[in-house]
Amino acid sequence: MKRNRLVVLCVTLFLLLAMAAVSFAAEPEIVDGRFTKTRKITVEIYDRSNPGGSPPEDNFFTDFIKEGMLRDHNVEVTFVVVPRWTEVEAINNLLAAGDAPDVCVTYSYPTIQTYANMGGVTDLSPYLEQYKDLLPNLWNLLGDTNIYWSQDPDKGTVWAIEALLFQNKRINTFVREDWLKKLNLPAPTTLEEFETMLRAFRDNASLLLGQDADKMVPYSTSYDVGWRNDHLLTSFVPEDFSDRDQYVFGFDDRRFLYPNYKEGVRKLNEWYNEGLIWKDFALYGAGDRTEDNMLKAGYVGAFMHNWDYPYRDGQEGIHANLQKLVGEDAAFIAVEPFMNDAGIYRKYLSAPIDRKVFFPASNKEPLASLLYLDWISKLENRRFLQIGEEGINHNVLEDGSIQALPVTGEKIMNSPQNIDYTITINGLDLGEPSLTARSVALNYGGVDKRFIEPAYIITSNEARYGKNIQVGEIKSEEGMGTVLSEKRNNLLVQAIVAKPQEFDSVWDRGYEDYLRSGGRAIINERAEKYSQFYE
Repeated sequence: MKRNRLVVLCVTLFLLLAMAAVSFAAEPEIVDGRFTKTRKITVEIYDRSNPGGSPPEDNFFTDFIKEGMLRDHNVEVTFVVVPRWTEVEAINNLLAAGDAPDVCVTYSYPTIQTYANMGGVTDLSPYLEQYKDLLPNLWNLLGDTNIYWSQDPDKGTVWAIEALLFQNKRINTFVREDWLKKLNLPAPTTLEEFETMLRAFRDNASLLLGQDADKMVPYSTSYDVGWRNDHLLTSFVPEDFSDRDQYVFGFDDRRFLYPNYKEGVRKLNEWYNEGLIWKDFALYGAGDRTEDNMLKAGYVGAFMHNWDYPYRDGQEGIHANLQKLVGEDAAFIAVEPFMNDAGIYRKYLSAPIDRKVFFPASNKEPLASLLYLDWISKLENRRFLQIGEEGINHNVLEDGSIQALPVTGEKIMNSPQNIDYTITINGLDLGEPSLTARSVALNYGGVDKRFIEPAYIITSNEARYGKNIQVGEIKSEEGMGTVLSEKRNNLLVQAIVAKPQEFDSVWDRGYEDYLRSGGRAIINERAEKYSQFYE
């Protein structure tokens, strides 16, 4: 009897399990691309502290994303704010505390690698393979190249997906066009002409600024010397700089270790001691608006910055304010004065990669997070995020070109083309190359395209692009990104403000400290790994 009861019990249990399996199969986790039960994820968003901007985590465009993700995938999205100009430190703190958003973005791969080694980052490789069929837009946009860019050649791990740098641009040199005309000077095409121009600005302060002559700044820069003087500094790098050395010494994204870089810094030291550089440049840190305000007020003659910097931000931007405060002729134009030893206006640009998107180990919704990346990669969605509403954010011209409009209020974009939301792509992409090209020059509300077109060309003229060197993890880089960046920034500032006779000693002492503090170990390991895989 007991035996029969046991058989019946086993059969019953089997039937119940079978029914549960059938029920599970009948109600899969996803139906038509939507989760059957609402999922929730958090997503990092940069705060740029823009004057006149909107809350980066709660605005018209975040509502568009939230509504779309809920509608298409049944996923609730919450944005988590991270300060743009200290994003590496902020992400470090969030990861260390276990509070990082489910979808994180950073420009610092060593930060990701550091926490990956501690078990704090999700290996995306198995999820990318398992769910590839659910992510057609992500694959169409990035392809295997960017998705697997950082895959370890031995272990196969993928700690981060590389966003696509669609318009590979970096820096430009800008000078006041109206000042050139007033002093009857040509746009500089050589270093010597550029220096002559700066001295002319300094020596004619009263003519150019009148009662504000004491506010004259011939050339402005910031504490981030390496970024803000890139074209000058790298013009001292020899043209025969090899691909091997570019990799071995290229872990610093400011090109600090490139050969002969020191001589570019020496030139800045000369300018500083001649009174050509803003004397207080080092006093204002990340996110401070003092320099921008000087540019808007018309006190600055020249500077280097992101390739389109003076033309950004519509009515809040430098171009618009210059014309309002100084006059309709007041404007910055892009120039190209810095040739290398081969007479080439060489630019060092990255490979077609941009920000690194990763999931912390605390992410409990990897599929929902990947669907988020897929959703913002869909052409229809990213196009809307990049250009906004017709008649509000842009007009469509007769040839189909998209002309951006200056916007204030709730539909303002806090970053150019909303790049902080389109984290899988940086650069306008309208889906058709010729349409995109025509529209780029029109994508700056209130700025004539005659300023944009040459800037767009110059910034990547005679460029040399980075290559994908896959050698696996460089262990000596772990935890060193912030430390070495701070040492680099401090040295560059100290070297510029040093007395000319002290420049070499300041530089050599600081450079050796950088190498001793971890830089030399990274160089040696990179050289060894490069030889292992490529020689």
